Amino acid sequence: MATNKVGAYHAKTHLAQLLDRVERGERITITRHGRPVAELVPPVGAPQMTVDEAIAGLLEVRSRSSLGPDLTIKQLINEGRRS
Repeated sequence: MATNKVGAYHAKTHLAQLLDRVERGERITITRHGRPVAELVPPVGAPQMTVDEAIAGLLEVRSRSSLGPDLTIKQLINEGRRS
């Protein structure tokens, strides 16, 4: 399980994003002046998504999404490069 450190100010201003990361199983140590003062960790017994479940979820979303009949990913990539 990955552990990352963030400063208290960053934690305060990016709490929602940090909670998303913790929800995905990451442990985050909050520091103040370089010293650890707190940890954001998933709750004990929190359900963890397996790799197979994550892949199944991505495939399910992919099956519901469409670029349209005459639009390709390559066209979108090229369009993004022109911007």
